[in-house]
Amino acid sequence: MTEETETTNTQLKTEADGGVVTVHETAANTSRRTTSTFSGQLLAIAQLAYRLSLRSRWTLALTTLFGLLSLVVVVFGGSGPGAVRIEAVVVSLASLSTYLVPLAALVFGYDTIVGAEESGWLDMVFALPVSRSRVVLGTFIGRAVTLAAATSVGFGLGGIALFARTGALPWQLYARVLVGAVCLGLAFLALSVLVSTVAAEKTHALGIALLVWVWLVFGYDLAALGLVAGFDLPNVVLSGLVLANPLDIFRVFVLSGINAAGSGLAAVVADTNLSTPTLVAGALAWVAAPVGVATRLIRRRSL
Repeated sequence: MTEETETTNTQLKTEADGGVVTVHETAANTSRRTTSTFSGQLLAIAQLAYRLSLRSRWTLALTTLFGLLSLVVVVFGGSGPGAVRIEAVVVSLASLSTYLVPLAALVFGYDTIVGAEESGWLDMVFALPVSRSRVVLGTFIGRAVTLAAATSVGFGLGGIALFARTGALPWQLYARVLVGAVCLGLAFLALSVLVSTVAAEKTHALGIALLVWVWLVFGYDLAALGLVAGFDLPNVVLSGLVLANPLDIFRVFVLSGINAAGSGLAAVVADTNLSTPTLVAGALAWVAAPVGVATRLIRRRSL
């Protein structure tokens, strides 16, 4: 067989109907099938996780929780008309969100992996021809949809109630709070998925999740404020301190649209040069990084 014949046989593949398909076309078809399989498996797992959330009443519980939070703030703080009063209500809602939304997200997601393992569901899924990383990613997406929908509907009810009481509502400002709350919840949900991936038992996962909440909500700001008070830090370091905590990203993101005093580290760095795109990128990084690490660590988990 000549070299030319070997090259031709390598580059061409004859079909049953007499057509010819090049190796490049075959590779492209294989790539499309692989992409389709990946997206299909991911979507199926995400849908399953979402349906399980509906079945376990998590969607209803989270929507009710956030709805009651926003309605209570509106009822007790939105009785007086005027732009200043409305901004005070929005600030109060954002302040309460920094405590409640992260806690709800951590409690919602701490058993994502370890709980499924203890119930036997994870063994069944891992027995299927699907990679472990896709299971983690798909499960996170399904729960993220649940949390984002519950947050949007719950806070949306508060916005409607505030508009009904005052006759006016700065929709752009309220939208910043709503979008920030959704991103904040997704960041802590991602952290809870990472905790659930490395924890050996559900009780351990819950304990670690609560420690994460205490540190990021209370401990981090105290430590950062100590650094700010003790040293003359440049703006780049202050910006880094903000981006290192999703709660401070949320606070600065909300305060950038309100002429109001903040609290904690956010009040100190409210005048830094952190732009909205930078804050959004930081929030998305807090969502993507923990999930990415979890998809790697799940491969080392022994079942």
